[in-house]
Amino acid sequence: MFEEFLYTLRRGGLKVSLTEWMALMEALDKGLHRSSFTGFYHLCRCLLVKSEADFDRFDRCFLQYFKDVPFEGEVSQELLDWLNRPDVLTDYANWDEEQARLNERLSEEEIEKMLQERMREQTEEHNGGNYWVGTHGMSTFGNSGLSPKGIRVGGQGMHRRAFRVAGERRFRDFRGDNTLDTRQFQVALKRLRQYSGLVDLPPTEFDVDSTIQDTAEHGGMLTVRYKRPRQNTVKVLLLMDSGGSMDYYAQLCSALFQAVSKVGHFKDLKVYYFHNCVYGRVYTDPSLLPSGAVNTQWLLSNLSSEYKVIFVGDAQMAPYELTGGWYYSRDRDPSLPKCGMDWLLRFRDKYPNVIWLNPSQRPSWGEYWTQTYDAIAQVFPMYPLTVQGLEEGMKKLLAR
Repeated sequence: MFEEFLYTLRRGGLKVSLTEWMALMEALDKGLHRSSFTGFYHLCRCLLVKSEADFDRFDRCFLQYFKDVPFEGEVSQELLDWLNRPDVLTDYANWDEEQARLNERLSEEEIEKMLQERMREQTEEHNGGNYWVGTHGMSTFGNSGLSPKGIRVGGQGMHRRAFRVAGERRFRDFRGDNTLDTRQFQVALKRLRQYSGLVDLPPTEFDVDSTIQDTAEHGGMLTVRYKRPRQNTVKVLLLMDSGGSMDYYAQLCSALFQAVSKVGHFKDLKVYYFHNCVYGRVYTDPSLLPSGAVNTQWLLSNLSSEYKVIFVGDAQMAPYELTGGWYYSRDRDPSLPKCGMDWLLRFRDKYPNVIWLNPSQRPSWGEYWTQTYDAIAQVFPMYPLTVQGLEEGMKKLLAR
């Protein structure tokens, strides 16, 4: 049964063994898929996929093989064709403040239910309204509209207000070239280690080699030996951009912070926050409250050069925020840097191991917004905030 599906999975890069395939056949025979197509999908994924990193690959193979099987509740191709050819309208001509307030009060569950109802009722193309699935309007479904929240159907993401995209593959974020979850962060961060046995601790760790050697020398009489445990000597300074354009990546940065905190194997960990770029002060809290301000020069003077420094930010701001201007140079101590770039150069000169992790791609909507991205990428090695990017960044931090 479904032999070609097995070969499709293997051609797609999934290493499905015959044992796993026979386990799937046995589960189908016992009715564990509950006689539903969705149940069959979950059963296959449970038995045939060994890692979360392969979820997206499995989804693509599954869709390739079962592409002609209708999915209940899926968006029709006819509707997608309407929405991918939107009329050219003026967005703000369709702004309705009262409708925006009503949409804001709707829960995600209510919007999901309403979308299913609209798809059963809608029979023609609509644009600029507030009820049907359309474009450039105040409806909570569609694309290119002005509703404060909703579900994007078709089109391209613009205002980043949608809480879900209809028809998207749920597990594409588990791919090696996409963003991470907390557990994947922890696995990648564990690569950042330099162990040393020169620690002043009692010998509490079981020494396998010495136990075998001494047992052999004593004629086979078990002689248990212990040794001092090794400790990771890596010290980490984590500096994270907070607020503004980084709000879109708040959940991702929160996952990174949790992973760094939970991994717990660094000798020392310091975490500070900044907005857009490091200036005269950094902050102990992402809200950037003045009560949590720390003088950046004090930080540079008191944290030794052995710290591994990780900047996290999208490197996108107005160019004058990075390279300076009259606002950033007035009434300042002449001995201190005059702009953000000067501060970044001080970090580069002080710490030999520094990287910049970027959750965003290089801007493609104009030369103005690429200036700061390119300038920072010339100062620090910049890596995308993906599985592969984080692994490469950890190797760079350990390079001598």
